[in-house]
Amino acid sequence: MDGLLKQKMIKVPDFADWSAAHEDDCRQQCLQNCSCIAYAYDVGTGCMPWTRSLIDTLQFSSGGVDLYIRVASSELDKEGDVKKIIAITVVIGTVSISICTLILWRWIAKHKAMKKKAKGILLFNREEAHKKSPSENMPGDNLNQVQVQELPLFNFEKLTSATNNFHQSNKLGQGGFGPVYRGKLSDGQEVAVKRLSKTSGQGLEEFMNEMVVISKLQHQNLVRLLGCCVEGEERMLIYEYMPNKSLDAFLFDPHKERLLDWRRRFNIIEGIGRGLLYLHRDSRLRIIHRDLKASNILLDKELNPKISDFCMARIFGGNEDQANTNRVVKTYGYMSPEYAMEGRFSEKSDVFSFGVLLLEIFSGRRNYSFNKDEQSLSLLGFAWKLWNANNIMALIDPMISEPCFEMEILRCIHVGLLCVQDFAKDRPNVSVVISMLKSEIVDLPHPKQPAFTERKIALGTDSSQSCSVNNVTVTMVQGR
Repeated sequence: MDGLLKQKMIKVPDFADWSAAHEDDCRQQCLQNCSCIAYAYDVGTGCMPWTRSLIDTLQFSSGGVDLYIRVASSELDKEGDVKKIIAITVVIGTVSISICTLILWRWIAKHKAMKKKAKGILLFNREEAHKKSPSENMPGDNLNQVQVQELPLFNFEKLTSATNNFHQSNKLGQGGFGPVYRGKLSDGQEVAVKRLSKTSGQGLEEFMNEMVVISKLQHQNLVRLLGCCVEGEERMLIYEYMPNKSLDAFLFDPHKERLLDWRRRFNIIEGIGRGLLYLHRDSRLRIIHRDLKASNILLDKELNPKISDFCMARIFGGNEDQANTNRVVKTYGYMSPEYAMEGRFSEKSDVFSFGVLLLEIFSGRRNYSFNKDEQSLSLLGFAWKLWNANNIMALIDPMISEPCFEMEILRCIHVGLLCVQDFAKDRPNVSVVISMLKSEIVDLPHPKQPAFTERKIALGTDSSQSCSVNNVTVTMVQGR
């Protein structure tokens, strides 16, 4: 059985037969006549069937008439299928493009909103910081060096769900900034959520400082910032989760310290040194940490160290060697004398704190853990007393005191004493310290008397006590 294939806007071919039939009858007449090969119908002309060859046909861009050509049904079906396929493809393509365009538009709009929100809170805090302390250089002065608005923003509801509504059982610790919670995101990733306490006096300033400083830092020995949450009054920083918590949880625990043999302790010291060198010299920003201590050294599952807590860190300019502050907030026992007494800090301030860490790690004792039998001396004073008595071996933690490691340990203690010397100019910088620890520098200078050796630490000192020294506020904050 045959059918008719419609061709639009065709110039009427010559040699047509004419018929007075109406349009519907014209179609039937052609189909019933085996000799009819095509027909056309025009209101002014009438029915025009063709029984001879179609010649002089031409398709116009406009005008003309519809020409119906007789073809086999099979050919007509194929033509219909092709048209269907073309039509379906066009529809699907149009819908897909529309959906993609909508998704892209929403993503751009959301991204712009997130950037605007983060930028807005940054600018707000910068203004507030200068109102509070116009004389002190705040991290806001270095905002042109980092683009914090690119930091991923986390949804508050998702973080609430991840931490089980910030349940006490998920609390990892508490600092001056606020509590830190363990969380598990919907994709299974574990995170540490640092939540700004609404009662924190300097919390907002420290939150912004930490976000500015660490947002662009990437190093294997620095804890990684994954993003932040800025919604309403909520301010949170989201970090990678460290399953072994902090160094002090191992070092000063009589049960866990057994896991820290000599090799692990030396690996931890090297890792801290590499992280500190990156901050001082190798990162695109020059950063002084200002709060290096055992509780701010986090340990991953292999007990590799990562420096954390950058709320007190300071970005230095290219030609800047030291800076002053009238607000000294740091942990008792780790502060360099020039920082504690005069508010001056530099790379050498971090070196001092690193030296205290060295002595704590190799002795297994806190800087302020000494009793009356030891005359309430600090760890620095006790180490200096043993050094002068040529009995420095007595400082070494029995857990790592093995003859085969003796020379290495003594060398590390020697380096630690060089780091805690009273005057900043006498202390080596971090790159030299690392070379000394790795024996790349063979002959070490004789250390001078450490700071605070003649000052005794009163037992039972309130760790939150504040005092004033030379108009510099010193806030004692015990490690978590």
